[in-house]
Amino acid sequence: MFRGSSESRKYDRRRRIFVLGKLFFCGNTRCISKENSAAQREKVRRPACCRLSDKSQRNNHRIRRRLKRLSLVRRFFMEVESMDLLTGNIRKLYFRFLSAAFGSALISSIYGMVDMAMVGQYQGPDGAAALAVVAPVWNIIYSLGLLTGIGGSVLFSARRGGGHAQDEDDQYFTAAVVGSGILAVLSWAWILLFEREVLLFFGADETLLPLAKAYLAPVRCVFPVFLLSQLVSSFLRNDARPGLATAAVLTGGIFNVFGDWFCVFVLDLGVFGAGLATATGAVISLAVMCSHFFSRKCTLRLVPVQKLFKKLGEIAVTGFSSFFVDVAMGILTVLFNRQIMKYLGADALAVYATVINISTFVQCCAYSVGQAAQPILSTNYGANDASRIRQALHLALGTSMVFAAFWTGLSELFPRLYIHIFMRPSADILAIAPAIIRRYSVSFVLLPVNIFSAYYFQSILRPKDSFVVSIARGLLVSGLLIFALPALFAPEAIWWAMPMTELVTSVYVVYAMRKSLTGLCAN
Repeated sequence: MFRGSSESRKYDRRRRIFVLGKLFFCGNTRCISKENSAAQREKVRRPACCRLSDKSQRNNHRIRRRLKRLSLVRRFFMEVESMDLLTGNIRKLYFRFLSAAFGSALISSIYGMVDMAMVGQYQGPDGAAALAVVAPVWNIIYSLGLLTGIGGSVLFSARRGGGHAQDEDDQYFTAAVVGSGILAVLSWAWILLFEREVLLFFGADETLLPLAKAYLAPVRCVFPVFLLSQLVSSFLRNDARPGLATAAVLTGGIFNVFGDWFCVFVLDLGVFGAGLATATGAVISLAVMCSHFFSRKCTLRLVPVQKLFKKLGEIAVTGFSSFFVDVAMGILTVLFNRQIMKYLGADALAVYATVINISTFVQCCAYSVGQAAQPILSTNYGANDASRIRQALHLALGTSMVFAAFWTGLSELFPRLYIHIFMRPSADILAIAPAIIRRYSVSFVLLPVNIFSAYYFQSILRPKDSFVVSIARGLLVSGLLIFALPALFAPEAIWWAMPMTELVTSVYVVYAMRKSLTGLCAN
């Protein structure tokens, strides 16, 4: 009775608000069932006008189901800190970190893919080629963030796992922040003062230069943000908050996707609009990540640093391999750009721009494996637990091979798919694209394992092995093959440079991993 009264409706609304708040903040679904139990209703006698109708009860059941799912999301993003890296289940820990790291990597890859797709559809092959010219700039700025982020967080976790005083851990965090600030200022000055020279060096000509400069115009205003985001996300993973890093990248990524469409097509800003959306999305991501420092669960502290330059040197040595992986991608892009324009022309370069995006996607999958395993490996290395390190290594290698099989198969079976996604292709581009993509994508068979190995060697403080892997695949072997193959055989042989590079690198990776495991077991 009185089901339609205003008092009853007000009571239902108040009740739902109470249930929502209690469930989300408490994470306890039993409080609702208890609230709705017959015994509880007998205890609390309400006026007839305030008794829940059958319809209201059904609505509350639906609310409970939805909030239960919401509670799972909450636990994913907020409760990783309850998991102990030294004693927790390795498989559970790894896949929890992997899901967060993969989400971040996936969305980061989508940044570039969306920019390339939108610009390619709006501007045609010239737009796609212009973004290929800009790609090394991204590689450099992200790599600088990884230099201090990965290097500092590895040392931070290793000392925390070894039971050192918290003040010593925080000194490495503080040193990493100082180092990142210095690199951010230097890189900002570099792009502001030498933009034209940088773009010409990276392969731009008089046709592509205006488009590349238009894209960078809004990006250069917030250039340090991209570097600092890598630093903060690395320490969030090692402070048991990988979910927040994912949420931050997701927030910025969603804005970037819709911002690209709105700025490029609706506002008709073209290449400039794509850069504007990317810059704004990056600022939003960093702001969300920095909210962690205002949380009571944050264990990261800025403290006075003893022997600052020594610690900066340790961070640089430890993080160099991650730094060089991205720098190497930029170097290889420059070398490929120049050799392709010399031997094959602008159409082949436009196809290579598509290949860059595919390769970036594959690399980000490999990064996610390395970033997921790194906190577990570093912490347990500090605790000298070889068994847990071996378990994490096996999981990471298995995941890397799954990613390798997926991307190689997709690229070999559907090469034209990528071309239609990233540009409005001409008949000439459609004729040459499948062969180029199929040849280059053979490298995806070994690429994830090789990239993960650099993270693995860093995590167990074997920077020399990580350095050899990074130099071999990023400059030494690859650089020689990029110049040698088209000169000695045919221009099209350049596409086999990376498959051969990954094969040579993998031989050393297998040798060094076996040696490291033997050393860990001996200790």
